[in-house]
Amino acid sequence: MHIETQCLHEGYKPGNGDPKALPIYQSTTYTYDSTDHIGQLFDLTAEGHMYSRISNPTVAAVEEKIAALEGGVGALCTTSGQAANLLAVLNICTAGDHFVAASTIYGGTVNLFAVTLKKFGIDCTFVDADAPVEELQKAFRPNTKLVFGETIANPAISVFDIEKFANLAHDNGVPLIVDNTFATPVLCRPFEWGADIVTHSTTKYMDGHAVQVGGAIVDSGRFDWENGKFEELCQPDESYHGITYTKQFGKAAYITKARVQLMRDFGMYPSAQAAFLTNLGLETLAIRMERHCRNAEKVAQFLAQQSQVEFVNYPTLEGDKYHAAAKKYLPNGCSGVISFSLKGGREVAVKWMDSLQLANNVVHVADICTCVLHPASATHRQLTDSQLVAAGITPGLIRLSVGCEHVDDIIDDLKKGFAAIANL
Repeated sequence: MHIETQCLHEGYKPGNGDPKALPIYQSTTYTYDSTDHIGQLFDLTAEGHMYSRISNPTVAAVEEKIAALEGGVGALCTTSGQAANLLAVLNICTAGDHFVAASTIYGGTVNLFAVTLKKFGIDCTFVDADAPVEELQKAFRPNTKLVFGETIANPAISVFDIEKFANLAHDNGVPLIVDNTFATPVLCRPFEWGADIVTHSTTKYMDGHAVQVGGAIVDSGRFDWENGKFEELCQPDESYHGITYTKQFGKAAYITKARVQLMRDFGMYPSAQAAFLTNLGLETLAIRMERHCRNAEKVAQFLAQQSQVEFVNYPTLEGDKYHAAAKKYLPNGCSGVISFSLKGGREVAVKWMDSLQLANNVVHVADICTCVLHPASATHRQLTDSQLVAAGITPGLIRLSVGCEHVDDIIDDLKKGFAAIANL
């Protein structure tokens, strides 16, 4: 099936006489005919739902849909994108381990990796994703367990060279994890370029309507976990009576461990109601992404023509640093998110934003309605000046999330901002 059809028909498949819409299984608990059957569930030798901290039929349908959209063997939904990234790393990293991440990733993820995970004894080295392979190789250590990047970085709007990093990671015997939030599988499927694990903040385009926070981890099923570096996947898990994930679950070893071990213990699982709302967003994802992309292309061209604009980051623009990479990885569009910098810095940027009437000034992005944000004052406020520079953020940088309104109305609103700073 084409991805437009998958958005509508994967996951929940009603049988004869079943409801057409995905049912909301609003239950924490599931009944079984025998104690033995429940015991088999806890031994992981039978399929079924033990408890809604680990799995739920409504959420499971959404997991199946997201896995199908990305082309993976399985998915695990979480309560947020941050939770997805946290579990994706903790699933293969423990105290004393190290991993490599692109410096341009979302500021909240930078803080998670650089501060919080460091308290767990897990060290992260941030690298310039555009550096040559020879330079990047220097970041690897004997205890390196993974590489992490974002398909389209937030808010630098740089395009991650997935194939380059997949080859680099595999040469070092570790998997590549790609946060595919901004691109979504409609615009890019990282597994097709060698990535091993994909994460999402489903809060963004997958939901699309700013109604439900959520996340997801998707497993490609292609990485060789038995290469000697990942004992927790290949050695008996005593908390499950000595089960070895790679032996019992094969290609789904990684995602199974994430669910039955980490989700069991951390409890970051979404509710049935949350999954139902996410599924509504997924059904229209392909349609919305096309509109977001076409609108953003026109808005980026408009911004590039304004004298008050210092630079515009949007890969479809001729001359953009990532234009060639976008053609390779994102031939159908680069999402609706643009970043651009205004001359005059923070004061001018804030004045411009506060003069808009249609666009929402919010701490959100990838919504069906146009949104603006000043990253240095908000989402990336916790970063140091050097980290801001590494993330591609200037004092005058604005993140503009172009919505699905008529593009002329969006541009007319932006003109109000430029009129307000004309004499500054």
